[in-house]
Amino acid sequence: MNRDVLHCAKCGTAVEQKIPEGDNRIRQVCPQCHYIHYQNPLPVAGCILTWEDRILLAKRAIEPRYGFWTLPAGFMEVGETATEAAAREAMEETAATAEALELYGVYSIPHIGQLYMMYRGICKDGYARAADESLEVNFVLPDEIPWDELAFPVIRHTLHRFLKDRKKNRFQVFHEALDYRSRST
Repeated sequence: MNRDVLHCAKCGTAVEQKIPEGDNRIRQVCPQCHYIHYQNPLPVAGCILTWEDRILLAKRAIEPRYGFWTLPAGFMEVGETATEAAAREAMEETAATAEALELYGVYSIPHIGQLYMMYRGICKDGYARAADESLEVNFVLPDEIPWDELAFPVIRHTLHRFLKDRKKNRFQVFHEALDYRSRST
C-alpha cells in the first residue's frame, strides 16, 4: 500500500521518491532536510464478544462500508495496548463492556497496510446497544450471521475460523497473512 506523502512533515518541501543510503526500498525523502517518510502498517484491534451462544455484531454507521455488519474493531490509539484498543472499540461501537479478552489471532494484510489483532471475550451482562459508530447491534447465533452483508473479508474469515474452533472447543492463537485482491469479497 502506498500512502503518498507530497510534502515533508518537517519543513514542507516537496518530497522525492528514492532509496535512501543504507536502505533497500523506495521511500519518500525530503531533499531539503533529508527526513525520510516511512510508511508502516496500521495496527487494528478488534474482538469477538459472545453472550451465551451468540456473537455480537454491529452494523456500521460510518464509512467505509456504511450499513454493513462487522465485529467491533478499529485503529489503535497512541498510548493504549492492543487489548485496551479492542475493548475501547467494543465500547465505542456497541456500548458493550468486554471481559476476559484473550488474543485470538493476528492477521497481516500487507496489500492494505494493516495488521489486525483480534481478541475473543465475553460481553459483560449481555448488554449492548448501538453507539455512535453503529446503526444497530445484534447478538446472533451462527446460522443467523448475515454472511453476504459483512463489511470486510477479514471479519468473514475471523468468524469462519471462530465457529470452527468453537465447534471443536479448542482455541489457539494463530497468525495468517491475508490477500483478498484476487477475490470478489
